Amino acid sequence: MKHIIAISGINAVDNPGPGVAVARSLREFYGDDIHIIGLAYDAMEPGIYMDWLIDESFLMPYPSGGSEALVQRLLTIKKERGLDMVIPNLDAELPIYIANADRLREAGIQCYLPDMKQFRLRGKDQIPQIAKSINIETPETVVITNHSDLHLAAAKTGFPFMLKGAFYGAQKVQSIAEALQVYHHIVAEWGFPLIAQRMVTGEHLNCVAVGNGAGGHLGMVAIKKLSITKAGKIWTGVTIHHPQLLEAAQQFTERYQWKGPFEMECLLGPDNKLYLIEINPRFPAWVYFATGVGCNLPQRLVTSMDGCEINMAGTVPEYQSGKLFVRYTNDIVTDMSDLQSIVTSGSTLLHKQGA
Repeated sequence: MKHIIAISGINAVDNPGPGVAVARSLREFYGDDIHIIGLAYDAMEPGIYMDWLIDESFLMPYPSGGSEALVQRLLTIKKERGLDMVIPNLDAELPIYIANADRLREAGIQCYLPDMKQFRLRGKDQIPQIAKSINIETPETVVITNHSDLHLAAAKTGFPFMLKGAFYGAQKVQSIAEALQVYHHIVAEWGFPLIAQRMVTGEHLNCVAVGNGAGGHLGMVAIKKLSITKAGKIWTGVTIHHPQLLEAAQQFTERYQWKGPFEMECLLGPDNKLYLIEINPRFPAWVYFATGVGCNLPQRLVTSMDGCEINMAGTVPEYQSGKLFVRYTNDIVTDMSDLQSIVTSGSTLLHKQGA
């Protein structure tokens, strides 16, 4: 049976979402035996126009508008197209999918996600506790819940330090004046708590994996970032076999029974200690790197949703180290019909059907 799978995060811009890389991974494995629907939040998201990867696209209501509008849109797509799986790839929409997982399942739409308790683990105020439980370090962290805490945090960590929202937003600050400016911006947009984190220099090491919800995983790949963009996105990287990083990811899936994709972001400091910086509860934008070295995690996620058991034992890498990843930009030249269709009707469906 041909799967009809919706994928969000198809904003392949200078700060790319993971959706295009997920679609590319699935297309590479399934070919034409899969129908991929792009879920876009803006008519100019490039994934809409990548018709060799994404068969059709639908505009979605923003998650900030509440869960009901988003769920109803999915149910409409289900009715019109027979949608049977969704792979959400954006942090802001995940709470809606998690809270409505049972409702979507009853409607015949599967997801592969952590529960809400697990999702809250990715809050930056939880990072010190998680790092300790999986036997790695974390930069000195101070939780900020009011104005006075900011001054205390600055005195404790020293300048510069990273000032972060608990879930979104992060910026390096060099002075108390800059810290106050960033503080007010993050509080206005995301609320409390904030996190002050001592700066740690070193090599950026990341690991992508998919937990199976029972303490195992569907595979994992570790990389070192060689260069990053101003937005912090990887531009070039190399696969590595770093036993401590892979063991930490394995322990995370075991201890917290994590279900679904996650990315573990770490720094290897000059003291040769591994510092946990963030845990992202979804595929990273570089997930095709894992596919390219033989570990197609999006495909394995779909296979697991099909009810086929996959459990990669232990932390022995199944890929070669020393494989290079290079991101590049490209141009698409097409006509206006898809843009006109998605702007006027909210989907490219009418154009795809030749209407």
